[in-house]
Amino acid sequence: MQFFDSLAAVPPGFGPSAVTIGKFDGVHAGHRAVLAEVLAVAARQHLVPTVVTFDRNPLSLLAPDRCPEALAGNGKKVELLASAGVDATLMLAFDRAFSEQPPEQFVSSVLVDALHARVVFVGQDFRFGAQGSGTVELLDRLGAEHGFEVHHIPEVVSDTGDQSRRASSTWIRELLEAGEVAAAAVPLGRLHSVRSIVVGGERRGRELGYPTANLSPDIEGFIPRDGVYAAWATVPAGTFGAAVSIGNNPTFEGVPQKQVEAHLLDQKLDLYGAPIELEFVDYIRPMNKFESADALARQMGIDEEQIREILGVPPKSP
Repeated sequence: MQFFDSLAAVPPGFGPSAVTIGKFDGVHAGHRAVLAEVLAVAARQHLVPTVVTFDRNPLSLLAPDRCPEALAGNGKKVELLASAGVDATLMLAFDRAFSEQPPEQFVSSVLVDALHARVVFVGQDFRFGAQGSGTVELLDRLGAEHGFEVHHIPEVVSDTGDQSRRASSTWIRELLEAGEVAAAAVPLGRLHSVRSIVVGGERRGRELGYPTANLSPDIEGFIPRDGVYAAWATVPAGTFGAAVSIGNNPTFEGVPQKQVEAHLLDQKLDLYGAPIELEFVDYIRPMNKFESADALARQMGIDEEQIREILGVPPKSP
């Protein structure tokens, strides 16, 4: 996939293209349904399937107090777009100057001059340009003027078994905030994940017989509710089953809030400074305070047995 981090990076003569525009936070099942339609139209009309997205949520600039936490970092977003089959992604810096340009300028500079769009896919509530003054109706008129078609994207509904709703980043965040990572995987279309670097810790897990990889607080991705989870951990040596804890571990004092730790099952690896990605499979239990370190260790043994069963990892060797 070609990746452009600015309009200037788009090569002359790019396209013609089929374009969809949006935040693509999490690249969830709804996004993937749209991308599948873009790919189908692009194939029929011999166009380059292209995504236009932004380096941050526009609300982070326009209304910071209402800006939600991103489901995934930009690096993960680009990887997911590539895995969906998109041929090109243009990630624009959503700064003050960009936010203040008239909608007509956005169309002419991005869609027409840079991408040579022939088909543009947008949702029914799509707004663009200064103060959201650009509407779908305006885009229809500008498309007729500049020679591109506008396709209106219908809503995509996901069913978790308990409820059916429009697949959205908002719904996925609600599920993750409740610890319902298995349910979140349905509208997300994959296991939710976070990324970071392994840093040194207090070695309490090692003393309890469960050494953990401590993630740096600089984590990419939405951190689920505090608790213990069954997960997959990907590190340079491979992907392994893991018991993940999130929270301040109230059994001990001085543990930071939202500390994320992963015990990799059956592994003894030196991971300090290594990148790590955690994919959450299921919620096990809340983060409880135990009367002693021994009581915590016993519970961790019970957690591990349950996690092995969920992940299909063989029982621990005697």
